[in-house]
Amino acid sequence: MLWIQRPSLFDGESGEIALRLLIALAVGAAIGAERSYRGRPAGFRTHALVCMASSLLMLIVAYEHRWAPNEGEARITLDPTRMAQGIMTGIGFLGAGAIMKEGLTVRGLTTAASIWVTSAIGVLIGIGFYTPAVMAGVLTLGTLSVFNWVEKRMPSQSYAHLVVRFARTAAMSEPEMRQTIARHGFSIANLNYRLDEQDGFFEYRMVIATTHGENVRRLVESLNALESVREFRLSPTGD
Repeated sequence: MLWIQRPSLFDGESGEIALRLLIALAVGAAIGAERSYRGRPAGFRTHALVCMASSLLMLIVAYEHRWAPNEGEARITLDPTRMAQGIMTGIGFLGAGAIMKEGLTVRGLTTAASIWVTSAIGVLIGIGFYTPAVMAGVLTLGTLSVFNWVEKRMPSQSYAHLVVRFARTAAMSEPEMRQTIARHGFSIANLNYRLDEQDGFFEYRMVIATTHGENVRRLVESLNALESVREFRLSPTGD
């Protein structure tokens, strides 16, 4: 017969368990606060609960002796690495839910990564490995805040999906379109055409790139000023 040990609710180890859960909750909340400040859907409460849940599940392994028998053939032995693997796999589904794709724009990748690392920190806190957990928490906050400042100042190409539609009888020629795009500091990654006989319009679809974000505003103003443009849509890509 398997007997489950029932320790006192308020013994010395219970204080350590409470401390680990509170630390996990605090670290997760700190990371989530940064995401909430950025206006991300998975923010303060989500990260706090993810970190605490990961810590809570690892306590099952760390304090196995509190609920499993200590003697005899009926002893239960848990593999902490398998428990951690299961936690990280489950968190992958939650992270995937934070990723949103609209056209060429993908958002939420950083939030999904922060959920994943927050779960890993919770695992470390759950087994009492405080030093790497605190270091990871500080590095994660630094990456989300300081690196965001650095990333905005790094030279990089910005991509956008541009659709320009003309009346069929007043369509801009391809060389003119390319000159208009190049004049505002953009290069064309690819160019597609569409002719709609029923609605009577000619359309250019393209992916454009620039190294200066302010060029987007200039291009929009230029297209808006062209009377031959029937309508246009410009969708920047990014996280």
